[in-house]
Amino acid sequence: MAEYIKVSGKTVDEAITNACTQLKVPMVHLEYEVLEQGSTGFFGIFSKPAIIQARKKNDYIGNGKEFLEKIFQNMNMNVKISMEYDEIDRVLNINLIGEDMGVLIGKRGQTLDSLQHLVGLVVNKNAENYIRVKLDIENYRERRKESLEVLAKNIAQKVKRSRKSISLEPMNPYERRIIHAALQDDPNIITRSEGEEPFRHVVVALKRDRRHYDKKQNYV
Repeated sequence: MAEYIKVSGKTVDEAITNACTQLKVPMVHLEYEVLEQGSTGFFGIFSKPAIIQARKKNDYIGNGKEFLEKIFQNMNMNVKISMEYDEIDRVLNINLIGEDMGVLIGKRGQTLDSLQHLVGLVVNKNAENYIRVKLDIENYRERRKESLEVLAKNIAQKVKRSRKSISLEPMNPYERRIIHAALQDDPNIITRSEGEEPFRHVVVALKRDRRHYDKKQNYV
């Protein structure tokens, strides 16, 4: 949280105006406390100024946007940043739109996940309650979810035909959950996660192998 500064003026209102000018913020973004009300004295003599201590309110959305803008500026990228904060669920949804966005997505969304993690750190640095950040690029996550669900169904069919388990490529926890969820209602298939991060992956197998499956330990 930013440190307080002391600001004076002939009146409290003037001190507030001066604080807004110094901190370069509108009044709605100013947090202040009146230390001295001030007084005019007799005939304007021996008057005392009003004194307040003020600081810029913590703007979680603004902090996240400013962080992203600096990154894209350093990368010489023109990116449109759209943000929407869900106050009930305390979720900050961020969507990025621009050209050549593949570099921000990375292989299997790894760069996107890292960027989301960093924005989350910035947004929550001084937050009283945790704010979940969901960062997406041109609806990539939904498209990725759909492709993983199709992949899961296809792999399940191969397992049924070959009657042999199949290990998928390493995935992050979010993507592994998509695979598990996509096949959880298949009466002939079970899924489990094996290995250590960052090589942890999903194994799709016939339900006859259930004795090797520990749902609590291996679901993600």
